Amino acid sequence: MGKSSDGRLVWNHSTHLPGLIPILERLVAYPGIRTVTPGEIAKVRGHSPTLRIKVSVPIRGGYKLIARRGKTVQEVFVITEQDKAGLETTLAEIVAQVT
Repeated sequence: MGKSSDGRLVWNHSTHLPGLIPILERLVAYPGIRTVTPGEIAKVRGHSPTLRIKVSVPIRGGYKLIARRGKTVQEVFVITEQDKAGLETTLAEIVAQVT
């Protein structure tokens, strides 16, 4: 992991999924990550006992992530130069470090 990234974490909500912010703070430190913006929180069916993050769909300049824990889901928007596979690898490394 390089610390030369100039990425930033945008704080536009007062609530986040438990455990999500430490992961996002590490994500912005990776090269190629420019902006990480947590988005809307919603309740969903089913239950995920642990925090899971998956790369969902491409957006202009990056990807939308879906973070899920318990019965709650939160969108996260990432502006990045990485491709989908690279972003998935980066997320897997971070989640392994944090957990």
